[in-house]
Amino acid sequence: MFARVGEWRINTFRALGHPNYRRYWLSQLLSLVGSWMQTTAQQYLVLELSGGSSAALGYVTVAQFMPSLLLSLFAGAIVDRVPRRRVLLTTQMVLLATALTLAVTTHLGVVSLPLVMGLAFVSGCANAFDMPARQSMVVDFVPREAVSNAVALNSLSFNVSRTLGQALFGVVAVLGIQLLAGGDATNIARLAFPFYLNVASFGAVLYVITTLPFPARPGLERGKVSDDIREGLRYVRSTPAVRNVMLLVGLLSLTVINFNIIIPYFARVVYGEREAAFGLLSAFFGVGAMGGALWQASKPNPVRNLRYGSVILIVSTVALALTPGSLLAAPVLAACGFGMLTLLVSANSTVQLTIPDHLRGRVMSLYSFVLVGMGPPGALLSSALINKDGPLGSRWGLIVLAALGLISLLALWRRLPRVLVGPEAVPAD
Repeated sequence: MFARVGEWRINTFRALGHPNYRRYWLSQLLSLVGSWMQTTAQQYLVLELSGGSSAALGYVTVAQFMPSLLLSLFAGAIVDRVPRRRVLLTTQMVLLATALTLAVTTHLGVVSLPLVMGLAFVSGCANAFDMPARQSMVVDFVPREAVSNAVALNSLSFNVSRTLGQALFGVVAVLGIQLLAGGDATNIARLAFPFYLNVASFGAVLYVITTLPFPARPGLERGKVSDDIREGLRYVRSTPAVRNVMLLVGLLSLTVINFNIIIPYFARVVYGEREAAFGLLSAFFGVGAMGGALWQASKPNPVRNLRYGSVILIVSTVALALTPGSLLAAPVLAACGFGMLTLLVSANSTVQLTIPDHLRGRVMSLYSFVLVGMGPPGALLSSALINKDGPLGSRWGLIVLAALGLISLLALWRRLPRVLVGPEAVPAD
């Protein structure tokens, strides 16, 4: 038994055996804990400023993810041209500045919805470049046989940090009442404390990015940026293994994968909970996502679980719509997180192991486009359907979202890849 556990541990965490990847992974874990505290605090801040409006939450989400919809293709071409270290240092400094501004204005009590939306838009612009650069650099620190495992471990760090950050939000908000709000639980300054902690967390990732030995990439002659964008689009269009995976991710992101709207709205409005329970429900979702990432990290074939993850995600979303209270919602949200990460790690690994390196930035920017760029229309769709005052009500609205996701999955079921295709081969339909 112990031998089996040891073998599982080695297989699951094998990418961390590469020192440069390990340094990067640990720094990201620390930084993302702060980022998730800020994200959760921002969602709660918007609900406080708007009096519990799902529409306001949707509009801020649109402002945050609209840049990915507008800039992803251009960002991918830039990532393939400019050293990744320079891109990441620039994006991290911009994100640091937005976090500091949000912290200070919330602390002083001068924060407003338009300001939150503006800062969300600026950070979204930075993330439009940060995400393809970050996803492309996995191959810089691990060999090809460890890429799938490294992608899964990236998702694990993202969701460990989600779990810790969202769970800590409730504790940190209580500390903020004493440290920043003078003991007044209604003073909005209490929500500034998570933002300050996020500012502090940027130090680790900036240090590691500055000192990591990024490998030199072979120089390629570059024409116009528009030509580079068209080349990436042609590749995706002519490669079914990549194209159909991206279609699935895009359609599910438009419908079911909108938990940044669903969780806070159900926690605050449908279940009538406050900060601590809100953070706890989000943390359960993160625990499930961690389980999905760990399960994928231990599997050698990333393609196999595309369908399984999608089914689990859709079924558990329907179960959430039927769950009467927050206590029972916690394990259901864990199942939602497990299904979502099983799907997304499978999708990301399949794309990463299929594309050639010289197209990596552009193709991963397209992946970010369908995953994050669908956030704005998905947020508007979700917030409209789950509105308790809407024609369907919150629960039936969530069931309709799940049904739309199911229709998308069934339409693509037979077209999704079943075996991995390497970058040396471009299959035909």
